[in-house]
Amino acid sequence: MNKVLNSNFWSWLTGIVIGVFITIPTTQFLYSKQNNPYATIETKFKVMNQILYYVNQLYYDNVDMESLMDGAFEGIMNQLDPHSVFISAKDQKNIDEMFRGEFQGIGIEFDILNEYITVIAPVVGGPSEKAGILAGDWIIEIDGADAQGIDRDDVYKKLRGKKGTKVDLKVGRIGSDPFSITIIRDDIPLYSVRASVMLDDRTGYAWLTRFSTKSGPEVRKAISGLLKQGMDRLVLDLRNNSGGILDQAVEVANLFIAEKDTLVYTKGKYKQAEQVFVASPRKGNADFSIIVVINRGSASASEIVAGAVQDLDRGLVVGETSFGKGLVQRQAGLSDGSAIRVTIAQYYTPSGRLIQRPFDNDNDYYKEIYEKDREEKLDSLKQLRPPFLTRKGRTVYGGGGITPDIYIPWENDITQTTRSIMTDPKRLLFNWSNTYINNNNEALGEYKQFQTTWGLSDDDYNNFLDYLSSEIKDIDIDEIKKDKEYLKIMVKSEIAGNKWGRDELWGIRITADSQIMGALNHFNEADAFLVQSN
Repeated sequence: MNKVLNSNFWSWLTGIVIGVFITIPTTQFLYSKQNNPYATIETKFKVMNQILYYVNQLYYDNVDMESLMDGAFEGIMNQLDPHSVFISAKDQKNIDEMFRGEFQGIGIEFDILNEYITVIAPVVGGPSEKAGILAGDWIIEIDGADAQGIDRDDVYKKLRGKKGTKVDLKVGRIGSDPFSITIIRDDIPLYSVRASVMLDDRTGYAWLTRFSTKSGPEVRKAISGLLKQGMDRLVLDLRNNSGGILDQAVEVANLFIAEKDTLVYTKGKYKQAEQVFVASPRKGNADFSIIVVINRGSASASEIVAGAVQDLDRGLVVGETSFGKGLVQRQAGLSDGSAIRVTIAQYYTPSGRLIQRPFDNDNDYYKEIYEKDREEKLDSLKQLRPPFLTRKGRTVYGGGGITPDIYIPWENDITQTTRSIMTDPKRLLFNWSNTYINNNNEALGEYKQFQTTWGLSDDDYNNFLDYLSSEIKDIDIDEIKKDKEYLKIMVKSEIAGNKWGRDELWGIRITADSQIMGALNHFNEADAFLVQSN
């Protein structure tokens, strides 16, 4: 039976929800004889009935009893952990619609934090990501109306909509003034592997954005395709991958482990929640070296894969310390169409690490992820965390995410004007690139040659700036010129994407990605693990 490793918060998508949820018999939640709370339950039910009676009889206004009870159920789940939640019947219906793929929207995973819609992550390839929405952004206004205090039903009503329709948002972002942005609703993509491409003659790149029911086969197909192109080393990008299905995390990890060894194991109150997942050698491939790239948005299933690669000394983990979610959820349907998603177990990496962060204070639990000096704080506290040993005797630490073998920060020091160009809802780079391709299609040649030798000429770059000036009033061209090389790469990537596809787009675009480019400098260390395993 599939288990779900949820994203950083209670995961919702306007357009699609990450993960697959199942209904299990409620008998699996019966209490053990050794810890029988029925007396307390009976007493508290009587008190609850009294409260409801008095509210219904005495409260000065009419009361929506369904909403009142749903709030009580949410309160129960809030006493457990940040990842155990109550799902109302209306919300469960929305989730069912999402899985049938019957709607369109702006494509964000969100939660209501501090009374605002807060973006946990934009759906990769969705309209919000294309418009420049980032994790941590919060929505202040929707179509000119104040969004503070909005409830989930209204979020769906206001942000869903037919493909091609628009929604105007005012967005808050840490370190920036609030800004307005228009998002055009669209279909929400469902694939897990966002990109799979050769970066050079040897190096493959695969970007896995979530763990859905088909993630294992998708990654296997991507690796197979890269091997046929000559890959002997791989960059697996798990940044901002907030998790998904446990079984698929195991499937992905197994692709890199060619020996019979533990990939992950779970511990819970009941035997059925305790499992050991062991690699099948016939499914694994140890013929190439691997670097796994993670960041603070890599959670749950992503941490299982990174933890297995690190603990079993299969490859190198680089980037930033991951989110730190070591809990497994299972969903159970309730009689009125609602459901609960309850944490049934903790998971442990092969070395025995529990990487769940403390969650005594929910606000700090989420706030800590966005701290600018998070890595420095974690490093200073490392010696207070429990140490464990990898298969080859390296020291790794539990108690708070996967710490990378090599810390590589994210850096993207571009001007605000350039950012506004990249996030303009009119998709200026896309449109200009389309026109450029129409005028220069034959001269672009084949992708491999384009990737390695082609560059936007200064004349074409100046034409691009003229186009920007015609589309944006009072644009600061001098400021844009500070980001000349960056914009040239972005334009080149759009040309590649428009002409060849999304894999090729990202094959170009990540050459401006500080973490991926930094990772490529450490394949000597990654190759050493490959030698050790042979």
